[in-house]
Amino acid sequence: MAVVLDFKAVLGRFATGVTAITALDGEEPVGFACQSFSALSLEPPAVALFPARTSTTWPRIRTASKFCVNVLAADQEGVCRQLGRSGADKFDGLDWQPSPNGSPLLAGSIAWIDCELGGELDGGDHTIVIGNVTALGAGREADPLLFYRSGFERLTSVS
Repeated sequence: MAVVLDFKAVLGRFATGVTAITALDGEEPVGFACQSFSALSLEPPAVALFPARTSTTWPRIRTASKFCVNVLAADQEGVCRQLGRSGADKFDGLDWQPSPNGSPLLAGSIAWIDCELGGELDGGDHTIVIGNVTALGAGREADPLLFYRSGFERLTSVS
């Protein structure tokens, strides 16, 4: 048990950006907040994300076989919290438009990355998902939403 607590405390000191992974399940938008995301390969372009095995949304996105990674801005903490909850309509009141692959591209995102599902690997209590990048773009200019030591943070200038 001590190793688990140490693991969380130590790795909590690694700041991550926050993304929202979105797709369409039929005509219904689905998505979840995800800070476990990384660039994977430049050639060919690929990313990795790591949904929890307990996620009820990831299987719906897997079925769609394509998704959009929305990089959230510092002022989108509410969007992150809304997509991070279980149950209710996560997209209620969220403004979005279809990305080139048809997935929800959230208004206000600072970047977006369309992907096709490239594969999945066992990652213990998470699944390692490889997304093959099919399109991407920069959104508005804004600071990113960051997650650090179990909470949201903002960039600060270092002199």
